[in-house]
Amino acid sequence: MTTQEETNTPLTTPPKQISPTRGWLGVAAITASLFVFLTTELMPIGLLTPLSESLGVSVGSAGLMVTAQGVAAGLGVPFIVAWTRRVNRRRLLTTLLAVLAVGNLITSIAPNYPLILGTRLIMGFASGVFWAIGVSMAMRIVPEKHANRAAAVVMSGISIATVVGIPLGTLLESATDWQTTFLIWSGLSALVFLAVALTIPSLPSANAISVREVFELPVKNVQLRVVLVMVVFFVLGHFGAYTFVRPYLEDSTSATVGFITVILIVFGVGGAIGNFIGGQTVNKSLRGSFIVGGLIMIAALVMLLTVGSSNVGVIAAMVLWGLAFGVVQLSQINMTLSAAPDTFEAAMSLNTMAYNTCIAAGALIGGLFADNVGVTSVVWFGIVMVALAVILRAFTGRRTPAAV
Repeated sequence: MTTQEETNTPLTTPPKQISPTRGWLGVAAITASLFVFLTTELMPIGLLTPLSESLGVSVGSAGLMVTAQGVAAGLGVPFIVAWTRRVNRRRLLTTLLAVLAVGNLITSIAPNYPLILGTRLIMGFASGVFWAIGVSMAMRIVPEKHANRAAAVVMSGISIATVVGIPLGTLLESATDWQTTFLIWSGLSALVFLAVALTIPSLPSANAISVREVFELPVKNVQLRVVLVMVVFFVLGHFGAYTFVRPYLEDSTSATVGFITVILIVFGVGGAIGNFIGGQTVNKSLRGSFIVGGLIMIAALVMLLTVGSSNVGVIAAMVLWGLAFGVVQLSQINMTLSAAPDTFEAAMSLNTMAYNTCIAAGALIGGLFADNVGVTSVVWFGIVMVALAVILRAFTGRRTPAAV
């Protein structure tokens, strides 16, 4: 990634006297943090059926576990990032991981569904703040010339979570139960807490701004405003459909738990490939990468509808879907940095607000479609939303002014 180089503006002030080895160990710890945060947030996707049966709620209602965490992550992050703008980032990240570990523990032993939803809301606040600060932290603790590489390494945690985390959660649930799965993730979160505390140096806050200034950014910055709208459409479409992959495949192909696990792994592998491809193509064209990735995602969803009755068709569609997600995800992160390099942490808090709120909205809307129209309609919803994101990117200028 070369967005920072293109803007010619330093992202942050690096900490003093940190060895490259410790810096990269810190990047690894932040990547592990992304892994546990993302798998915790999306774990219910692979467990919707057993969760709904065990808790005595509908599949759509079980999807609210994703919705609750997404709402908190989205709506709370700009305020928390601004309110903690003077807090050392190492101390802040360890606090977030402590909340995650305790939240997973409570989820595993909660006696009822309302308590689970309330816990997921609190965990969502922690998740949202991590997404706003994690990438910029990684870019600060390595030599400046390696900052973009550090960001790419951290973002690979998304692929690791989809390839390993979510499928592993599905396997653990089938071998034990969903409560044990969340208990294990509580332990993993505690281990990552220790890794962060041991490897990341003291990291005073940099370039964070007040709440008022955060919300003024998209008002003054046209390029950022366009990026945020695209994020809304893309995330609504992707997660509206992806949240209900398991019930869709069970309905259309009578898929077994084993095949669902394979499909989730296949999607993650596609995401890893897409992340690698995107790392090359965004250097040449952020706009083109987003558009092409979006078109591939639409094609994959159409394939799921047309040839998704066969296992081979499902696998092919999910590989393409994962590949497209990897490219588009990396593109939109880079577009955010390109739009607001001097206030990246604040811009990422707005990106996180849009992203996670739309994960929640996508899961909610998808649940309504699934419960009232059928799970096939959720895939169509995804196609329409992603198409809107592609159209917006295609018809916005190649060089939108940064501010007005």
